[in-house]
Amino acid sequence: MAKGIVSYGVYIPRFRIRLEEIARVWGDGEEISEGLRVLEKSVPDLDEDAVTIAVEAARNAIDRCGADPKRIGAIYAGSESHPYAVKPTATIVGQAVSSSSSFTAADFEFACKAGTAAVQACLGLVGSGLIDLGLAIGADVSQGAPGDMLEYTAAAGGAAYLIGSQELAAEIEDTYSFTTDTPDFWRREGMPYPEHGGRFTGEPAYFKHVTGAARGLMKRLGTVPEDYDYAVFHQPNGKFPLRVSRMLGFSKKQIEPGLIVPLIGNTYSASCLIGLAATLDVARPDERIFVTSFGSGAGSDAFSIRVTDRIDEIRCRAPSVRDYIGGGVYLDYAMYARHKGKLRV
Repeated sequence: MAKGIVSYGVYIPRFRIRLEEIARVWGDGEEISEGLRVLEKSVPDLDEDAVTIAVEAARNAIDRCGADPKRIGAIYAGSESHPYAVKPTATIVGQAVSSSSSFTAADFEFACKAGTAAVQACLGLVGSGLIDLGLAIGADVSQGAPGDMLEYTAAAGGAAYLIGSQELAAEIEDTYSFTTDTPDFWRREGMPYPEHGGRFTGEPAYFKHVTGAARGLMKRLGTVPEDYDYAVFHQPNGKFPLRVSRMLGFSKKQIEPGLIVPLIGNTYSASCLIGLAATLDVARPDERIFVTSFGSGAGSDAFSIRVTDRIDEIRCRAPSVRDYIGGGVYLDYAMYARHKGKLRV
C-alpha cells in the first residue's frame, strides 16, 4: 500500500531581524552573516508561540487539500519550545482545527528532528491501517541566549503534513534513521536557553548523522543522488546543508529550491519540513525529492519521496513558503528582545 503526503502547510511569522542588527549589539555583523550564510531570521509576534504557529500550519495543510478534519486519527506535534512543560500542544491543535475527539495525540521532542519523527509515526499508523489520516507537525519559536552564536539563527516557523494512503500529493517511498547518543546540544528543565558544544555540533554531530541516514537509505533503495531531482537537508545555517550535499554527491541546483534558511533562519523542528514544503511548491509530477533531517542528541531521518499528479491540484490552495517569506516587517534589537521575551523583570 502506497502511503505518504496528502497535503502540507506552513506558517512563518512576518517579523524579521537582520543579522547585522544583532551583530550591532554583540559583534561583527558582516563577518558573522557571511560565515553563517544567513541574512535575516523570522521572529514571533508578541502573541505567537509554538502552538499558534502549529495551528496556522495545520489549518493551511487541511485547507490545501480540503480534507475533513474528523478523518484525522493522530496528531503529533514536534517542537523543542512547547509552551507547557505539562500540557500537550497536540490537543490544542486538534481542538483548533475542529477534529473529532477520536484521535491519539502526543508531543514529540528530539531537538530539530521532532517534526520528521512525527511524520514517521504517522506513516506507521497509516501503514498498519489503524488510522485514515495523521497530522505531523514541526513548530518552534527557538531560543538563543543573548550574544550566543545561536541567537543569530534561532528563528520561528512551522510546517504541518497530512499523512495518508489515498489521494497522495507525494508518495514516501521509504524512510531510514541513524541515531547515537551524541551530547552536542542540550537544555535542562528550567533553563531559559540551550547550551551547545560549539564546533562539536558540526562533527561528529550534524555531518555524521545526516550522511549516515542519507547513505543508509540510498543503500537500502539502491539509489544514487542523480536519481533525485531535489534534495533537502536540515538547515541550522546556510553553510552546513551546502557542505553535506557536496559530501553526499548532490548538486547545488538540487538543494536550492528548499534552501530557505538564509531568509528566515533556523526554525528548528520546522526547518527540514519547511524546506520540503518549498520544494513541493515547485516540484512537478513524478519528480523525486530526497530529504534528511537532523536533531541534536543526536539523530537523522531520511526520506525518499516521489511527487504525484495531485500536486498540481492542491498546490495553490494555501500560501506557499515564498508567500510567507515576502513582505517582512523588520525590528531593531530592542523590539526583537521584547518579542522574544529576553527582557525579564
